[in-house]
Amino acid sequence: AQGFAAPPSRVRLASRPVAPPVFTCHRALAAMGKLHTISRGYRSGTRNKFSKKYRSKGMPGTSRYMAVFRRGDYVDIVVDPSVQKGMPFSFYHGRTGVVFNVNRNALGVEMTKIVGNRQLRKRIHVNIAHVRKSRCNESFLRRVK
Repeated sequence: AQGFAAPPSRVRLASRPVAPPVFTCHRALAAMGKLHTISRGYRSGTRNKFSKKYRSKGMPGTSRYMAVFRRGDYVDIVVDPSVQKGMPFSFYHGRTGVVFNVNRNALGVEMTKIVGNRQLRKRIHVNIAHVRKSRCNESFLRRVK
């Protein structure tokens, strides 16, 4: 007996379960449940929000960086997707705030955010490429003069 296998009559056939047939129908796949996790990264859901318009691709011009901002100015946060540094979270795209801090490459912007039944004062620092002067206060300033 030098390691010979048992004769076929002694092999137990019922020990291994039989696999069910494989379906390739889309209904069968849906019945299997969730096959992958849905990614929720930092830039999820921004395919159209963070895309540039037709024929306006590329880096921003130098005039964008030459604008002078002072504390108390109203600014609009408009994300420029060609500049990744200092990019705010997608919620702040299109929001208007007040400048509370001026740095070399960035601005501190303060705005309100409604969370549940309360208003929070949010302060974020944003690269100058993602900020432009707001025109929301123009008519008021003209009227006051």
